[in-house]
Amino acid sequence: MTSSLLPTYARAPIAFERGEGAWLTSTTGERFLDFGGGIAVASLGYSHPHLIKALHEQGDKLWHTSNLFQIPQAERLAERLTAVSFADFVFFTNSGAEAMEGVIKTARKYHAACGHPEKNRIITFQGAFHGRTLATIAAAGNEKYLDGFEPRLPGFDNVPFGDLEAVKAAIKPETGAILIEPIQGEGGIRVVSPDFLQALRKLCDEQGLLLLLDEVQSGVGRSGKLFAYEWAGVEPDVMAIAKGIGGGFPLGAFMATREAAKGMVVGTHGSTYGGNPLATSIGNAVLDIVLEPSFLAHVEATGVLLQQRLVALRERHPEVIAELRGAGLMRGIKVTLPVADFAAAARAEKLLVIPAGDNVVRLLPPLIIGEEEVDGAIERLDAACAALKARINANSSSLLSGAAE
Repeated sequence: MTSSLLPTYARAPIAFERGEGAWLTSTTGERFLDFGGGIAVASLGYSHPHLIKALHEQGDKLWHTSNLFQIPQAERLAERLTAVSFADFVFFTNSGAEAMEGVIKTARKYHAACGHPEKNRIITFQGAFHGRTLATIAAAGNEKYLDGFEPRLPGFDNVPFGDLEAVKAAIKPETGAILIEPIQGEGGIRVVSPDFLQALRKLCDEQGLLLLLDEVQSGVGRSGKLFAYEWAGVEPDVMAIAKGIGGGFPLGAFMATREAAKGMVVGTHGSTYGGNPLATSIGNAVLDIVLEPSFLAHVEATGVLLQQRLVALRERHPEVIAELRGAGLMRGIKVTLPVADFAAAARAEKLLVIPAGDNVVRLLPPLIIGEEEVDGAIERLDAACAALKARINANSSSLLSGAAE
């Protein structure tokens, strides 16, 4: 069957028609345990009653107005986000890439407002992923995503991940900010150490730079804290969030301190859909759940349980699993075979996982999962590893047989 969709995705031959909790049901009636979460989007799983209630209640009244008018739902969500974070202001978007565009614009505008428009360069890190716009692919510096989209947007200096000396060497008179993901998602679930994030904060303070964070994937409880930067005990100046804040509905935001946002005055930025009544009503419903007293403690405890089970899994299958990474319910399995093969083997066992860079499989399940879902995922991963191990052994035997002949 020929599709009219632009062929920019290598889609698996499966479609889903409904979901409940951490489970998806395909159009052919098969049930899959979802440990991809729509790439960290389904923070509260599928068909969560509180989200459905918010969707219906607001959907029955008003979906959209313009940002030319006040939007009480957006005002409330912004007030709640600033109350539990470093930020003084929030701007709502439709996606993580849009949120990151806002972060970049805010950083440049800050220095312009301070009388230093030349300070428009941003230091970024190898392995990063900040979106698919021209600005965000330039920021990440991944040649795979830049190919064919030259000339790249100037203003970004890409340095090795975790290399503080490289960061210091990259600072020049035109440098205005440092941008980093506390946990690289697409880059292979690489966790920034608290010491490194603290060192970046100190360096920014000393050099008059802004610290910019991309928590599109790691934010809204995914790491076991509301935001991953909290593990390091530091605060950014500007930050992007998305994915989990909408629980499956398109919603993102960039957040900033009053000082960092000083240049973002009337007319400097806008969005037609961003922060409309329907999206922000659902965002508020997500926060209702995530900010419950025991919710983040549950995520942290479940993340520890998942890691313990993964360690045992690796001990059983060292031929397949090379390394474990991550925090909370944002886990990565570095595999010895092609990552697409591992994802396909898991899918054959009715488990959904997400490939990432550095030959890593991401586990990004709904934050509502418990021991039953963890055990179910490990059982399926165990079977997938066994199938892949059999393939490795068969290939080895074939090679030995060929050599003997």
